[in-house]
Amino acid sequence: MSAEDHGYMARALRLARRGLYTTHPNPRVGCVLVHDDIIVGEGFHRRAGEPHAERNALAMAGARARDATAYVTLEPCSHHGRTPPCADGLLEAGVRRVVVAMADPNPLVAGQGLETLRHVGVLVESGLLEPEARLLNAGFIKRMQRGRPLVRCKLAQSLDGRTAMASGESKWITGVAARRDVQRLRARSDAIVTGIGTVLADDPSMTVRLGVEELPGVESEAYLPSPLRVVLDPAGEMPAGTRMLRLPGDTLIFCSVATEERMDALRRAGAEVERLPGDDKRVELDAVFERLARREVNEVLLEAGPTLAGAALAGGQIDELLIYTAPLIMGSRARGLFNLPGLERMGDRIELEIEDMRMVGRDLRVTARPRV
Repeated sequence: MSAEDHGYMARALRLARRGLYTTHPNPRVGCVLVHDDIIVGEGFHRRAGEPHAERNALAMAGARARDATAYVTLEPCSHHGRTPPCADGLLEAGVRRVVVAMADPNPLVAGQGLETLRHVGVLVESGLLEPEARLLNAGFIKRMQRGRPLVRCKLAQSLDGRTAMASGESKWITGVAARRDVQRLRARSDAIVTGIGTVLADDPSMTVRLGVEELPGVESEAYLPSPLRVVLDPAGEMPAGTRMLRLPGDTLIFCSVATEERMDALRRAGAEVERLPGDDKRVELDAVFERLARREVNEVLLEAGPTLAGAALAGGQIDELLIYTAPLIMGSRARGLFNLPGLERMGDRIELEIEDMRMVGRDLRVTARPRV
């Protein structure tokens, strides 16, 4: 494919990113329509239930879509969901060529959209800038292919690897810029998961505290993201007066050994409560993430203490680590980053692939993936 093809697909990917905070549970998709080397229409998917990227681009192009080339970051859908099939819309508009970055991993589509177009003579090409497209929708892809959401674990530490003083005091390790960066991570996540230990120690709100002007693509307050708040609380210890139960948005509590009376009390306080396998110390993490995937959660942000973070890392549930390191020394009595008691020899170590390192204000943010 030509340099021009690459340029138009890169434009479609930039458009798709404008839906980063709003498309849940749908994928982020962008579309550019080009006729005689002129962009005649473009669009992105804003929110589930609203028109898809192709429909928005076609509406902008009108009659100029005939004989145009469509650049789409994800295979056009071929099934009726909340909106009509986009493959049909492209055919009805008379588009002559369709270039897609990647096939749709959704079993309801899975190549059928491309086949629909090819069957009536549309020239179809696939795979242009596919790595970039896959990265943009990694959570959606994982949920469709493996029945699990993408799990990011956010941690903040001092330069000597400590997350809290021995007393439990931890506010604030990182600076303002890093904390705002975390808010953007929350905003792109479908669910934020923490443990009961963090709730009892910090009484967190687990909300997104950014306005419309700080989230590209969020065009009004109606589009502001409100991730599901999830607490792993084996025995149902969460106090009914906890801050997150008094705030707007949904809170889901997973218990394992809590009594029905205790679970009912939490429901009366405003939480949704479910029982999953586990014991009095833990809720099984595999069951947690499988259940969230069934709720159409694509991306999870794990914000937890060293015990839950360590269990998720040791259990292979973490896809990506985001570690913010502040220029501080907190001393040997302060608490560590992970509780990983099973690592005794060098052969037991968990290796990471560092994907990105950058300064966020005065702090260093390292993005890494566990090696598999």
